[in-house]
Amino acid sequence: MSDLDSKINEHFAGYVVRKDLVKAVKGNAIVPTYVLEYLLGQYCATDDEASIESGIETVKDILRKHYVHRSEAGLIQSTIKEKGRYKVIDQVSVSLNEKTDSYEAVFENLGIKKVAVDSGTVKAHPKLLVTGVWCIADVQYEFSEDHRISPWILEAIKPIQIAKVDYEGFKTARAAFSTEEWIDILMQSIGFNPDAFGHRSKLLQLMRLIPFVERNYNIIELGPKGTGKSHIYSEFSPHGQLISGGEVTVPKLFVNNSNGRIGLVGYWDVVAFDEFAGREKKANKALVDIMKNYMANKTFSRGVSPMGAEASFAFVGNTDHNVPFMLKNSDLFEALPAQFHDSAFIDRLHAYLPGWEVDVIRSEMFTSGYGFIVDYLAEILRHLRSEDFSNRADVFFKVSPQISTRDRDAIFKTLSGYLKLLFPDGGETEAEVEDLLRLAMESRKRVKDQLTRIDSTYPDVDFHYVGSDGAKRAVTTVEEEEFPQFYHLKPALDPKEQGSEDEVVDVGRGDTSEPVAALQGNSASGTPPQSKKLQPEEGHKVYAENRKGISYDMLFGPYTDGAQRIVVTDPYIRFYYQARNMMEFVEMVIRRKAPEDQVAVHLVTGPDDGNIAQQREFLESISTACLGSGVDFTWAFDTSGTAHARDIVTDTGWKIE
Repeated sequence: MSDLDSKINEHFAGYVVRKDLVKAVKGNAIVPTYVLEYLLGQYCATDDEASIESGIETVKDILRKHYVHRSEAGLIQSTIKEKGRYKVIDQVSVSLNEKTDSYEAVFENLGIKKVAVDSGTVKAHPKLLVTGVWCIADVQYEFSEDHRISPWILEAIKPIQIAKVDYEGFKTARAAFSTEEWIDILMQSIGFNPDAFGHRSKLLQLMRLIPFVERNYNIIELGPKGTGKSHIYSEFSPHGQLISGGEVTVPKLFVNNSNGRIGLVGYWDVVAFDEFAGREKKANKALVDIMKNYMANKTFSRGVSPMGAEASFAFVGNTDHNVPFMLKNSDLFEALPAQFHDSAFIDRLHAYLPGWEVDVIRSEMFTSGYGFIVDYLAEILRHLRSEDFSNRADVFFKVSPQISTRDRDAIFKTLSGYLKLLFPDGGETEAEVEDLLRLAMESRKRVKDQLTRIDSTYPDVDFHYVGSDGAKRAVTTVEEEEFPQFYHLKPALDPKEQGSEDEVVDVGRGDTSEPVAALQGNSASGTPPQSKKLQPEEGHKVYAENRKGISYDMLFGPYTDGAQRIVVTDPYIRFYYQARNMMEFVEMVIRRKAPEDQVAVHLVTGPDDGNIAQQREFLESISTACLGSGVDFTWAFDTSGTAHARDIVTDTGWKIE
């Protein structure tokens, strides 16, 4: 175990689980992560290997005996009949049969309907009336000659969620961790290896949790496919509900006028709309109007009496074009259906999470470390929904008075969510608050800047804040810094007038071929550098994390020109993407040097004790691919463990840190 794993087991004993165990027990069971971790939390919430192995077998046995596969539904029904009673794990929903004045349950996988449910069960678990809930249930079979009476009876039911948490104990234990340690714990809790992400990337991943901790919070994430946009909302919490954007109706989401039954917003903390994007999709105008009213006022009405709810909305979808194309030809909301590509709807979004900054999920991004049992963390976040941390920033900073009330509310809700996630016990520093405040303002600025392109009646807003020193500090978005020539275009022009998509350079990551193939395709062929050869200068340069379009040529090229030996020190060249970054640096040296020159590039890195064989393979593949290129690539492990800093040193006297 890592030091962090040991520490979290020490302070949160019984509430953490090794995250790779989910795959070990899941098999072909189509159940959310929180269901599996609920079971793992009962038997594997320990760091003792023997107990873990025993617990895994117990959980596997429970799933084997009691989880209902649709293909085995008939066998389980027979088992219930023969035994008279049997425990099952299934998704259960309940409805009222007005003809018989009784409640009836439907077991999704077991395939049985009209299961008798008593009123006390429904009152104790009202969510059953709205949608399917994963439960552990005892089902009885009692045959009756009266065909009107169903033989199936629900004897007992327990929704899969933790019963009680010690919130004060949680806050006390949080104080034992540094901010970076706590961020890494949250990353591991949602299943990711924190070493595979930068600081900003971690915060963007955690922004997806804000709807769970903040009431009536509206967030949108649009970006490329495969970045895990909907995973959090479907797998993370028993208090969230993921629905397809095209399947929602007014009665299902808000209230059914025929029976007065409230919809999803009344029972769930988060309602997420999957596959929300798509210009060709159609949305009911009445639904759009009632959604806009609810997002602005936390209330809704269908001609009877106004009702209130606390559910947050999350909208996730895929973009069709890259960022420069959208900025040049339309706007960052171009993928939304026409009915939602509406300034009044967009203005009610508190934050726009830039999905193009989130990497496509790869296998090395998943963690094998310890994190909170997601059900435990979900209950903590639900408890925090009743608190408001938005005024904590006032001690250090003042947001520009030019920013409207709606913009300020959006900024402070995002900030409050981050503070609840990272500092539930308080104790945040001025620098830490500023980091979160800037990201909260940027997330709202992205919404507001696009509104000025979509609707000319929206004025430009100067997003800035004033620090404790009285200095004004402006806030920009990453894409604003990266594409200033497109970012402030307005009004948005029709793509036919601007030209075809091919006229815009895609600044994405490029292909995902293996390092050897990619490098061998760039041998010393005299290919000119991609950027102008700028003169190297001493100084300190700052680039926003996740900003694209900043090539190695721009960063390092001028400082490596003319060098015959370059030493790169980086203790973390371990995963595929890290080896690829090293390979791209070598490619840059090959392109920039004269064909007749010979350059030695030496890497000093740390060994990956968990998978050193694969690490060696990656590094040797770079050495092999360099043969005949004029660059001699060598590498060595720093076994002393003293190489913690990252730097590049050339024999021409430059040092880049």
